Amino acid sequence: MKQTMSNDALRQTALRAKYASFALSLLKTKAKNGALLAMARAVRAKKNYLLSENKKDVVRAEQNGLAQALVNRLRLDEKKIAGIADSLTLISKLPDPVGRTLSVRKRPNGLVIKKVSVPIGVILIIYESRPNVTADCMALCLKSGNSVILKGGSEALRSNRALYRVLAAAAEKKGVPAGAFEFVDTSDRGAVKFLLGLQESIDLVIPRGGEGLIREVAAVSKVPVIKHFKGVCHVYVDKDADLKKSEAIVLNAKLQNPAVCNAMETLLVHEAAAKKFLPRIGGLLKEKGVELRGCDKTRSLVFGVRKATEEDWSAEYLDLILSVRVVKDLAEAVRHIERYGSRHSDAIVTENKKSAAAFTEAVDSSCVFVNCSTRFNDGGEFGMGAEMGISTDKLHARGPMGLEELTSYKYVVLGNGQVRN
Repeated sequence: MKQTMSNDALRQTALRAKYASFALSLLKTKAKNGALLAMARAVRAKKNYLLSENKKDVVRAEQNGLAQALVNRLRLDEKKIAGIADSLTLISKLPDPVGRTLSVRKRPNGLVIKKVSVPIGVILIIYESRPNVTADCMALCLKSGNSVILKGGSEALRSNRALYRVLAAAAEKKGVPAGAFEFVDTSDRGAVKFLLGLQESIDLVIPRGGEGLIREVAAVSKVPVIKHFKGVCHVYVDKDADLKKSEAIVLNAKLQNPAVCNAMETLLVHEAAAKKFLPRIGGLLKEKGVELRGCDKTRSLVFGVRKATEEDWSAEYLDLILSVRVVKDLAEAVRHIERYGSRHSDAIVTENKKSAAAFTEAVDSSCVFVNCSTRFNDGGEFGMGAEMGISTDKLHARGPMGLEELTSYKYVVLGNGQVRN
């Protein structure tokens, strides 16, 4: 039977988070770090409980026929539990993003105007499948002084609830105000729609999941949303690329985890490199079970490639499928990315510094890579400890959202009796 929460209960949830955010914004760095370390210890101590609750979700997901890629995201093991604890510890060691002086200017009339970082307030995070997101978001919001309302997917309800209970209890014992962490304990989709209308209590929404979820949230929310709809990520192998380096990057970008938003979905190859590079890389990808869909030039160089359709060039497969196109030059590669890309993660492999500079200047994506895999578009890999998500928006955050992206700012104006004429 589906567990529900009344609209009044949901409104009270948001209000508790709002009131807690005022006290949380004043919590000192030492107290926040102490709470994070206590949370890390609690995760390790409650490992068996967390794994037991997760197993119930996994069994139910498999019985319901959930796609294997999503089951893999859902499943916790001892290594993942240790990773959650390690991430909490790492975030405790990062600089506090709150209270930083971003700029100072002194006016001719003697006023000193300081721009100071402050928490955003209350953040609603809507997410699917991965229980570790619960811990990541709680930790990042605590360190950045924000209250967080967690609404995970029904497939991970037990896992998310267990993590929330363990982490919230540990944090409150260390002085984190009650209400700083709120959990929407229902699988009812109507709860999300109601929360998205509470702009008087919630300051920001971050949806993490499939394109359908994110578009639905963006369409109905009255609260500002930071989002990315999908990751149609490209690797462009230039005529001046080191082909051995290119091979490693392409294989990693596609195979290291095909079911995530920063995995490569389209390979672009300069025509001068295609004849030598494509037969080998095509064979290696097919050996790993990748289905190739390509242009006519690709199909003439690699046996067994399915003809790519117009839809393939803009597809986010999240699977062992790859689109491949041979391009005339760097400019054509850029035009392809402009037309079909999602402004998420795009890479060039080249030994030509001018080509690398031209690519990074022309490609308008949240992360542009030179001679490395698109899989590095990740808060942990960027040294942020974790991330709230990856934004392809331009206001106010872009790319992996870590601690700094979870703050806004205010102006503090210091005077000595000045009045405006």
